[in-house]
Amino acid sequence: MDITQLGTTGYAAAGWLRERHHVDMRLFDHRRISAQLTRADDDKTSDRLLTALRDLAAHAPELHGAPSVEVPVPSELRLAQAYLPRDAYFNEHTDIPFAEAAGRVAAEMITPYPPGIPTVLPGERLTEPVLRYVATGVRAGMHLPDPADRQLKTVRVVAE
Repeated sequence: MDITQLGTTGYAAAGWLRERHHVDMRLFDHRRISAQLTRADDDKTSDRLLTALRDLAAHAPELHGAPSVEVPVPSELRLAQAYLPRDAYFNEHTDIPFAEAAGRVAAEMITPYPPGIPTVLPGERLTEPVLRYVATGVRAGMHLPDPADRQLKTVRVVAE
């Protein structure tokens, strides 16, 4: 379900649903939430989900002002490959302050989940738009399972 029309993010909506209704979304990102119904669900659980979603829509103005995610245009998500991934990953590396990472070559993968598609691969040269995307995403609630520092205070890069 695309929740941008509610004026908030999927991260904020999923947190609100969990806190207020004890309903966990299967997946969520900067603009979507996704629930999953299985054979184990019944009318009671589906009614609970629908009640929670209706309540979310009614209380959406309370969620305005949630941190936004600066998603680059698709062409800005394509990073230049400076090293082969294995060479960058196994090369000597260092962890540097996030603010100094633009222009450096990544020595780790950075994958927002969901969708679970890497935004940065080892060997790619980091750019401001991509760094802004993952930094604003982390502030909004994005989950990054890969980097050594999941809060992105530092980034692992190939040593110079």
